[in-house]
Amino acid sequence: MKTDAFLAASEFKRARKRLLKMHFESGVGHIGGNLSALDAMLIVWHEYLREEDKFVLSKGHSAGALYIALWSLGRLLEKDLKLFHKDNTLLAGHPPAQGIEEIPFATGSLGHGFSLAAGTALGFKLKKNDAQVVCLTSDGEWQEGSMWEALIFACHHKLNNLTILIDHNNLQGFGSTTDIASMSPLWVRLQGFETDLQVIDGHDHEAIRSALETEQSRLKIIVLRTVKGKGVSFMENRMDSHYLPLTEDKFYKAIKEIDSL
Repeated sequence: MKTDAFLAASEFKRARKRLLKMHFESGVGHIGGNLSALDAMLIVWHEYLREEDKFVLSKGHSAGALYIALWSLGRLLEKDLKLFHKDNTLLAGHPPAQGIEEIPFATGSLGHGFSLAAGTALGFKLKKNDAQVVCLTSDGEWQEGSMWEALIFACHHKLNNLTILIDHNNLQGFGSTTDIASMSPLWVRLQGFETDLQVIDGHDHEAIRSALETEQSRLKIIVLRTVKGKGVSFMENRMDSHYLPLTEDKFYKAIKEIDSL
């Protein structure tokens, strides 16, 4: 861990509110999966990643959470967030191919991020560079064959400098992951591979910190059991939070709920 200074609870609330405001002002949906991933994203960026490390957001539709994490570090500005999802913006709906130093790859076509992260990790090992790679995936994304090919590759090369986070919120674009292509629970399918596998509460900050800091001798996989739309009651565990933007009434209701936490 790069610092002993843990994020205060108020910082998580501040980030959640700014994420909602950014999506509301831009009229953009995909909020549920951003809220489920935000806790882990903030801890990874603030407390774990060093300057030489790389982060790959494989579930690219949660770009909003990534932008908010970078904003909370001062690497993106308020004026940048106001252009989210607008014409000619750097802050596109999925991470851009260029223009933001902290984003190494354009991602969002699901199933590609793990492969990119694994290749990057192998490159670091071949160069005898001690940099780490962290990749955040979705659970529905694991229905892609390319994910399992990347898993085989990462295990074969014993990539002990690679950590895969799985945002396991049980929902995807057309329904629950169980209804669409059941592999539930996903971690049971992963147990047959030679990895350091952990299953934790993806909103428990201490559990996330502990899992990230656990020493690894091979590929590390952390399954984050999360709630889609976390922190906003009318969005939690609802598939429509995958798509729908916030109305003005719902935006202010959501802000009030987060303030009351």
